[in-house]
Parts: sequence; structure tokens; C-alpha cells
Amino acid sequence: MVAARRRDLPLVGRQSVIGLLNARLADGINLALHAKSAHWNVRGPNFIGLHKLFDEIYHVVEEHADDIAERLTALGGLAESDLATVQTRSTLGDHPLRASEAEHVAALANALGTFGRQLQAAITAAEDAGDPATADLFVEILRSIDKHRWLVEAHLSEGERHERWK
Repeated sequence: MVAARRRDLPLVGRQSVIGLLNARLADGINLALHAKSAHWNVRGPNFIGLHKLFDEIYHVVEEHADDIAERLTALGGLAESDLATVQTRSTLGDHPLRASEAEHVAALANALGTFGRQLQAAITAAEDAGDPATADLFVEILRSIDKHRWLVEAHLSEGERHERWK
């Protein structure tokens, strides 16, 4: 359902963009949970640095999810953020609970990468729907996700980093 709003974006375009926003909201909420799980469960010689980095990512992604939800409600949609919807809609999968430092790093890097790819597609789709403001929001979030992926991947071995960027 899309509430009536006074907007220049036609209803069909708004419905499309609201769907995009809800899909990325599910990924954002799930990504925040990935980061918090890694934050709580990481152990090893790099514990404190990773513990702090994962917590920073959690807070950043939580803010991005809030921005996405606010944009979609401003367009007249509902922020579909209940657990069942997030679990069904998210493209990220689960984060491993029992994992080594390296496995937490790789899993979070993968989740950040998947979210980034989904954002890239959403940018194009929002532009195609005639909503440059939503596309711009996705660009801003993508820039942040790329930065945080880089910070996480800095904790991978040289060989693992090289493989990811082929």
C-alpha cells in the first residue's frame, strides 16, 4: 500500500522505489546484525581492533537503515522491518556465530560486498524510476559501505585481498 502524498514522482514510480527501498532496508538491518554479531563474538589477537571496527560498522549501517526507512515513508510507503520480512527479503544470508577472527572478517567483507552490489543495482533502478533523490541516497550509502568494506578487508591476508579484487 502506498499512501497518497503530494509528490512529483508518479504513483507507479513511487511504488517501484518503495519496493527498492524496502529491499535495501532488509539488507541494511541484516547487515547491522552481521556487524553486531561479529562484534560480540570475535576472539583472537586482533580482538580489540576488530571489536571496535565491527561496532563502528554496526552504528553506521544502523544509521543508513534509518535513512532508507525515512525515505520510503516520506514517499508514502511503510518501512517493512519486522523480523520475518527482513529474514525473507534480505540477500545477505546469516553471519557465522562460531568463527575465527579471519572468518568473521571474511563473512562481514562478503556481506558488505553483497550489500554494495545491491545498492549499485538500486541506484540504476531508482534513476530509471525517475527518482534522483533516492538514487542519491543509495550513492551516499554505497560510498560509506565501500569505505567500511575496505577497512574490513585490510584485515585479510594479502592473498585474500588480491583474490577479492580480481
